[in-house]
Amino acid sequence: MTYQDALDFLYPLHRFGIKPGLDRVLKLLDLLGAPHKRLGQVVHIAGTNGKGTVAASLASIFQASGRKTALYTSPHLVDFTERIRINGVQIPRERVAHYCALLQRAVLDNHSTFFEATTAIAFAWFADEGVDLSIIETGMGGRLDATNVVDSDYVVIPSIGFDHTEWLGGTLALIAAEKAAIIKKGCRVFTAVSDPEALHSLQEGAVLCDAALFCVEKDVACSITSQEPGMMELEIRTASWLYPALKVPLTGSFHATNLSLAVMVAEAAGISPEHIRKGLNRLSESGYRARLELIGNSPAIFLDVSHNPDGMRETVNTLCLFRHHYNRAYVVLGLASDKDARAMIRELLRLNILFVAVTIPSERSVPAELLCSLCKDEGAEATLFSNGREALASLRATAGVDDLILVTGSFYLAGDIIAGGI
Repeated sequence: MTYQDALDFLYPLHRFGIKPGLDRVLKLLDLLGAPHKRLGQVVHIAGTNGKGTVAASLASIFQASGRKTALYTSPHLVDFTERIRINGVQIPRERVAHYCALLQRAVLDNHSTFFEATTAIAFAWFADEGVDLSIIETGMGGRLDATNVVDSDYVVIPSIGFDHTEWLGGTLALIAAEKAAIIKKGCRVFTAVSDPEALHSLQEGAVLCDAALFCVEKDVACSITSQEPGMMELEIRTASWLYPALKVPLTGSFHATNLSLAVMVAEAAGISPEHIRKGLNRLSESGYRARLELIGNSPAIFLDVSHNPDGMRETVNTLCLFRHHYNRAYVVLGLASDKDARAMIRELLRLNILFVAVTIPSERSVPAELLCSLCKDEGAEATLFSNGREALASLRATAGVDDLILVTGSFYLAGDIIAGGI
C-alpha cells in the first residue's frame, strides 16, 4: 500500500460520519497490540475552543525539556500527516501506509470511522516509537470520543461552548458533562471554564474520579504586558513561580488563558521554568498555524480558523485593538453549512469590514452566493469569489499598504490558502 493508497482508503471513511462509541476503536487497537497502553504520560485535552493552542504550547514546552513528545490533533490544514507528530516531526508517509495496510480489513469489517482509524494509526506510531509523553486532543465531545481509551495523567478542558449540540446536548451543563467524562481516576484536571453550570459538571466529574481540579480564575494569575500582531508578552504567576516577560509568537489576548493552562500543566509535570519559557518562545516551530496568524504585511494579512461564534468573537476582539492602525479592512469568509453563519457575520461587522464570500473546498461548504446573500441581509457590504485563493489574490492586488485582510471561517479555507503557497 502506498501513501496515496492509504489516503484513498481513509478519506472515504468520512461516509460513516460521526458514530460515538469506543467498541470499534478498541478492536482496531487490540489488533495493533494495545498501543493506547504504551503512550508514556498522557495529557488529554477536550473543549470547544482553545484545544489547539494548549496542545501546541505543551508540545513545544515538553519538547524543549528533552522529552520525546507525541502530539495528536485535528483537523489538518494541508496534509494528513500534520495530525500526528513526534517532537514536531510529522509521521512519515510510509508509516501511514504501513498501519493502514494492517488495519484495512478490520476497519471495513467494523465500519470504523475516519477518526477512529486515524486515532489507531497515531497511537500505534507513538507506541512503536517509544514516546515519553503523549498530548492527545479529542475530536468531538469526550465520553464517547475515540481518544477516550487512554489513561490520562493530566486532563485539560480550556472552554465549553455551544458546538455539536446534536451529539453533546443543548445546555452547557450537558456539554461539559460529556467533556468531563475524559477525566480518569487520580489524574489532575485543569480548566479555564467559568460558567457556573458548566464548571459544576466538571467539578462533579473530578470528584467522581478523585481527581484534583485546578481553575485559571483561582489558581493562576496572568496579565498581558504588551502585544502586537504576531507577538505577545505575558506575566504568569502560579502558586509556585512567577514567569515575567514570557514572549510568545501569537496574536490575541484570548490566548492568555490557554497559555496559563499550559504553564500549569507543565509545572505539574515537573518542567523547569527555563524550559517552559523556551518552549513558549519556540511555539512557531511546533507547526501550530492559522490562529490569527500574521502571514503578510503591506497590506497586513491574518489567517484564522475561527469557525463558531465564540471563536469569532475572540478574533474580532483582538483585531479591534489594532483596527486603528489600518485604513480599510476586508474579510475573506468561508463557512461550513453546520455553522452559525449569521452570528459570525454579526461579530465581524464590528470591524467595519468589507466581506468577500467564498466557497470552501468541502462538500459541506455554504456556497459563496448564499454566504454573500447572508452578509448583505445582515447589512454588510459584500462581494464573492469562487474560492479563497482567487479572493486573496485579488485583494492583495487592490488593497492599500495600510489595509487589513482577514481570512477566516474554516480549517478548509486556511488549508487551501497555505497549500497555495501564501
